[in-house]
Amino acid sequence: MPSLLRFLLLLLLTFGSTVSPAQDNDQPPPATAPAATPAPTLEQLGSQLDTVKASLKNKTSDTPLADLRNTALGVQDQASELATSLAPQMTALQAQLAVLGPAPAKGAPAEAPEVAAQRRKLDKAQADLDAQIKQAQLLGQNATQLAAQISGLRNDEFQARLASRTATPFSHTFWADPVRTFPDDVVRLKRLGSRYASAVAQAWQPPNREPLAWCLIAAALLLGGGRWVLERLLLLLATRHVPDGHLRRSAMATAVALTAVLTTGLAAQLVYLGLNWNDILDDDLAALATRVVGLVCFAAYVTGLGRALLSVRRPSWRLPALSDLAAQRLRLFPWLLAAAALLFGLLDRTSRAVGTSLPASVATRGLFALVISGLIGLALLRLRRTRQAAAADGAEPEHRPLWIGLLTAAATLGVIVSWLGVATGFIALAFFVAVQMLWIGVIVATVYLLIYLLTDLINTTLLPHGRGGQRLQATFELAPHTLEQAAVLLAGICRVGLVLLALATVLTPFGAGPKDLLASAEQTLGNVKLGELAINPGTIFGGVLVLLAGMFVLRMLKRWLAEQLLPKSTMEKGMQDSIVTLLGYVGGLLVVVLTLAALHVDLKSITWIVSALSVGIGFGLQAIVQNFISGLILLVERPVKVGDWVSLSSDVEGDIRRINVRATEIQMGDRSTVIVPNSQLITQNVRNVTLANAQGRVQIKLPMPLDTDAGKVRELVLGILRAHHGTLAVPAPYVQLENLNNGVMTFNCVAYVGSPREVSGVKSDLLFEILKRLRSEGLPMTSPQSMLVRTLPPLVEEDEPTG
Repeated sequence: MPSLLRFLLLLLLTFGSTVSPAQDNDQPPPATAPAATPAPTLEQLGSQLDTVKASLKNKTSDTPLADLRNTALGVQDQASELATSLAPQMTALQAQLAVLGPAPAKGAPAEAPEVAAQRRKLDKAQADLDAQIKQAQLLGQNATQLAAQISGLRNDEFQARLASRTATPFSHTFWADPVRTFPDDVVRLKRLGSRYASAVAQAWQPPNREPLAWCLIAAALLLGGGRWVLERLLLLLATRHVPDGHLRRSAMATAVALTAVLTTGLAAQLVYLGLNWNDILDDDLAALATRVVGLVCFAAYVTGLGRALLSVRRPSWRLPALSDLAAQRLRLFPWLLAAAALLFGLLDRTSRAVGTSLPASVATRGLFALVISGLIGLALLRLRRTRQAAAADGAEPEHRPLWIGLLTAAATLGVIVSWLGVATGFIALAFFVAVQMLWIGVIVATVYLLIYLLTDLINTTLLPHGRGGQRLQATFELAPHTLEQAAVLLAGICRVGLVLLALATVLTPFGAGPKDLLASAEQTLGNVKLGELAINPGTIFGGVLVLLAGMFVLRMLKRWLAEQLLPKSTMEKGMQDSIVTLLGYVGGLLVVVLTLAALHVDLKSITWIVSALSVGIGFGLQAIVQNFISGLILLVERPVKVGDWVSLSSDVEGDIRRINVRATEIQMGDRSTVIVPNSQLITQNVRNVTLANAQGRVQIKLPMPLDTDAGKVRELVLGILRAHHGTLAVPAPYVQLENLNNGVMTFNCVAYVGSPREVSGVKSDLLFEILKRLRSEGLPMTSPQSMLVRTLPPLVEEDEPTG
């Protein structure tokens, strides 16, 4: 799809340039191919540059600036190709000289005459070749500078042309000049017509008649029913192979737009091919016919694009938020705009081919500006009245995004400026505004269609509920939310890329075409630097490719180790997790290094980054770095590992679930998770309950009265400890009389289990069993407490003595 997108936009640029005022000058003939030997080629390229410079100095030269710029760019390309082609020859000469070795030092024995002659021959060839390479590089630099100079002159010429003013169409002077020059223009047109008539008559003669007839028949079939058949075929293929939903709708809309170009453009190309089967047309007639074919293709694309977006016959395919009434009222405007562009494009090309007078050209362009801006204004007016009628009927108004409102306001302003420009005599300005409105409208409509197409394609391929998403989940074991995030991210990137490409196309300097657009983008992006690092689109693409491929390989390797290799080893689970985690860190670092290498980043380019980060590390990132190093220590030394039961001095106790690069996740007994920085596990006291497969100990304190048979209690409890299936025979359980205090003797009952995690369960079972057996044997746990209550007589207060 990226290739199709690029082809479509470049196709639009190529065809649209035929009606754009940016292409006021005919394209130059193709540059002469480089000669077989470097010297004649360098001389030829130098003479071409001298010719261009002479044309620039000659103020009366009729050579268009566009031709001079293209010639300079052609010289630049040929010079670069020549310098590149000579580089292997220089390498071969250097290798031959290396075989001969260095020349003898002064005072050393002379070498053989044959070797000396061969050395002189190779030295001379190397010097000549080096001079040719340097000359080619110098010619390329001069051609680049000359092309830039011409671009500046063209921009100045364009600004002056827009600011030029003629007589107003309401004056007699405006119409007097075209009427005066009309007879001469008619004579020129008749000459061109006679030349074409002679060429057609010659093409109808044998042996050209049969190829011309077949081409005309094929063109008639394409124009008659070719588009209908092709649309039905594409509809059938979409019904069978494209999933039902938004993708089928956008795909069919795109197919409708492209079939119009393919059928009509191919028919026009067949007619041209039949006429010029044996190079019957001369260079001027062939160039004019080629541009007519381009105009036909552009007009066909405008009509196809309008049919695709309006979809009057199939409202369910309609992409814009338009009512059926609005689409019905706008259905003729794409055809009218295409017909106007084709008609006035033919008049403009024909007038330049025959060299019609300036008043006729000005009048033609003024009429074109009025027609194009009038059609656009009428379409806006009909659309507004449709919305007003719908609002009067009580229908809910259609939601219009902000960019639609801005585009409508800009089109309205453009219509007003174009009409005022014609009325006040600024014909060039009015013509430019009208053509740019048509051109921008085609670009916006194309980008709108492509955004829908790519978005629907991405969603169909990546969303989890689709067939493509389900296959990706099954193949790569991706989570559904990962696919959803990838779909949103890719759709956003495509939209931003299309919008930027559209803006670059619209804002292309005056007179530039697709080749100039790509060269300008590459030069602009290539001159951007980050420190000493040059930002190059190709290098960035390679770096991103290395990053994605490296992360994919690393992920597959980690999955293979975690799921296939390590589970079959004798390593414990915690050790396996530590190895996989360390591999992820090391592999990720390696992938980053390879990505930087692919981006041609050296230490000098990132020194300033490291210097800036060092200050932040010293102040704000100190704790993060400390935790990171602590995490590496935990993974290497493994004092704790995944699955261990640990207890920290900060009242945190639970199982380690994951050791990350910065912190460790500990799951508490209530199933909550505590995030503990790794530095705490290194610097604080940590109790690892399950370290080295530790055994668990069950301890029960059993208080009994002094009059209890201690031996009987000991044997009873010891039997219970030994009989439980969870206790170990080695170490053996034991019961000790620990203390006698306040009429109570305390037994310490101890048994060992296989793991500390079993302690609580085994202890509960033992307590239940001990209580049950003690009750059945009539052995009380403690002596009953006796309470003696005494009632004291009230205190009698003695009377105070009386004196």
